[in-house]
Amino acid sequence: QVQLVESGGGLVQPGGSLRLSCAASGSILSINVMGWYQQTPGKQRELVAVITSRGSTDYADSVKGRFTISRDNAKNTVYLQMNSLKAEDTAVYYCYVNARPIGSTFAYNTWGQGTQVTVSS
Repeated sequence: QVQLVESGGGLVQPGGSLRLSCAASGSILSINVMGWYQQTPGKQRELVAVITSRGSTDYADSVKGRFTISRDNAKNTVYLQMNSLKAEDTAVYYCYVNARPIGSTFAYNTWGQGTQVTVSS
C-alpha cells in the first residue's frame, strides 16, 4: 500500500511563488514516475509536470519556464517549484506516483489528497 501526503499550497499574489511537496510512504519497492496534475471545477484533471526515476521531465506548455519539478529518491518525495504564478494557475494540485509495492509484481498509480493553490490579488 502506497500513501501520499501533499503540502505547500496556499494563497499568493500574481507573480508570486509556491513550492509543493509530496511524500510517498508505505511498503514501496520502487517508484517509476512521480508527478503533479491540476484540476478546476467542471474540468478533467490535467498534467502539470512529471519526472521519471532517471530524472527526465515533461511539462504542460502553460507552465514551461515557470514551474520546475524535482524529486528526492532517498525520501520518496517529489516537489513542484512554481514561480511567476498567474491567476490561471489557480486549481487543486494532485500528486501522483507510479510505484511497485513490496510483494507485488506490478506497479500502480496512487493519487494524493490534493492541495489548493489560489493566485489572486
